[in-house]
Order: sequence, then structure tokens, then C-alpha cells
Amino acid sequence: MTQPKLSLQLYTVRDALAADLDGTLARVSRLGFQNVEAFGAVHRAPELAEAFARNGLSSPTMHAALVTDANREPSPVNEAVFDAAAQLGAEIVIDPMVDPKLWATRDDIKSTAERLNVASSVAASRGIRVGYHNHSHEFHHEFSGESAYEYFVSLLDERVVLELDAYWAAVGKQDVPALVQWLGTRLVALHVKDGSIDADPFRADVSGPIDLGQVAAGTGAVPLDRVLDAADNLEFAVVEYDEFAGDVFSGIEASVQYLSKRGVR
Repeated sequence: MTQPKLSLQLYTVRDALAADLDGTLARVSRLGFQNVEAFGAVHRAPELAEAFARNGLSSPTMHAALVTDANREPSPVNEAVFDAAAQLGAEIVIDPMVDPKLWATRDDIKSTAERLNVASSVAASRGIRVGYHNHSHEFHHEFSGESAYEYFVSLLDERVVLELDAYWAAVGKQDVPALVQWLGTRLVALHVKDGSIDADPFRADVSGPIDLGQVAAGTGAVPLDRVLDAADNLEFAVVEYDEFAGDVFSGIEASVQYLSKRGVR
């Protein structure tokens, strides 16, 4: 079993970054991070690359839309995404979300997989891998007993990797440790996230704001110990909060301590 590297999805500290880029990155570094996962980097890659370097950080993975554009419409592969990845030194570009409406039919799922496969082929020519990051909606539909997510994975080129968000998979009512085992070597990154798993904001019958109840890793309903035990080939353990009640840096530190006890640093 390999020991994954500790990382932080910078979306967690998006408000602090907007207010003070260098100050926030310095604080992230002081919490023990050498790696971060960039988002919103395509049009500011040089700025971020310089800021990461000043604060002793690297972004081996990054989030960027590959399948759809900002309006969730189908889009061709954007070379600017891979240009940004090269500037940041990112090894893996991960599509963070494909619209929930595109997971209800086999045809739509097949189209998403095909687009990601094309992106993977383009990325491979530049020494970059492509991946996908889930929420809960990929598990809302089933086809012959197989979840939409599983069907999607079965259609992917072997070069496409997965970043599993353990919290969102649990919200999607999955046996997350079993899912991790099923993904096998394709799973290279894990969003180590915890909280209540009762409310699913991606359900069609849900309206209005929902408190996700996200808490420090190891203190919520997600079976993170078993999930991490099942992840034999994990390269990155990525701390993230979509939202956090209180000081988010305290929440980050608590999750770092949880992972440190497991040898993830």
C-alpha cells in the first residue's frame, strides 16, 4: 500500500484567497501542506504559479472543466486548460463536475465519457493525465442495477483516472469502502471530507439552502478509516470543505491532524 501525499483543495479557502492570496497560501503552508489542488486557474495560471512558488507549494492536481463549459454546455477540448496545467506543473487535470441533468440517460453518460476520453488523449500528448471528481448526483440513477457512475467508469479510457469525493459518495448512499475497492488502481485521489450524509442538495425534490453539516475528518458519518484502508494505490489525500461552520482554518488543521495520525503528510 502506497502512502498518499497530503493536499488541500483551495476551494476550501476561496474567500480568504480572494481577500489575500499570499497571506492565505502562507497560512496553508504553515498548516503543513506542500501540495494544493488549484481551481479557477485557467485564466490566472502565471499569477498562481508564482504565488505557489513564493509559499513553497505545488499543485500536482488541479480542477478545470473539460467536458462542459461554464454554462454546462458541451465544449471542445480547450488547450488553454492544459497550458495552465503546464504552467502550474500540474500532473492531473480533474473535471470537478458535469451537470446532474446529464446523468439520467445512458446516451448522455456515454457522451460525457467520450468527451473525457478525447480530453485524455490530448492531455496524454502533453504528459498530463485527466480525471473526474464526483458529487452525489452521479449515483442517483441506475441501469440494470449499475449506478450511473459505475456505467460511466466502465466507458472510460484506461488513462482516465478518478478522484473520489468520499463525502458526496456517502451522501449518494454508496458503500464507499466497497466503491474504493471496485475502482482499484484507477482511483488516484480522494477528497477526505466528512459530515452528515442525510441531506442531498442535488436531489430534484430539494429546494432552498441545505446545511451540509461538514465537520473535521474522522468526526462525521463518512467511514473514512475504512475508505482510506481500502485505497491501496492512492496518490493524493485531499482535504476539502464545501462549507464549514466556524473558522475554516481550524477545520483544516483538525483534518490534517486526522490524516497525520494515519501517516499522511
